[in-house]
Amino acid sequence: QVQLVESGGGLVQPGGSLRLSCAASGFTLGYYAIGWFRQGPGKKREGVSSLSSSGATTSYLDSVKGRFAISRDNARSMAYLEMNSLTPADTAVYYCALSRGWIVNGLEAYEYEYWGQGTQVTVSS
Repeated sequence: QVQLVESGGGLVQPGGSLRLSCAASGFTLGYYAIGWFRQGPGKKREGVSSLSSSGATTSYLDSVKGRFAISRDNARSMAYLEMNSLTPADTAVYYCALSRGWIVNGLEAYEYEYWGQGTQVTVSS
């Protein structure tokens, strides 16, 4: 069975950091591009970051550039999103997603085929 499970979310103060993990089961992760998305209360899902299957190309939402970093460990079948300098605007459920095809924009939900259930990130004092 193919499955994506996010972890690492929680409550953090503004200015703090979190590292989200995505465990991919039933995949040869090196064949897939990775995307991280988020959805706040009452908001549409938006693309946060992506990483091509080759590892050569990354993309980031403008508001997270310089603060977030996407990475992958194919041997462990894991994807990561390191988040720094967090603000309340980053509060959302964060999802990892995989694409078997080539991603172009990288931050569009329709580019991805497989999705996890999400992990809650709350940035608040």
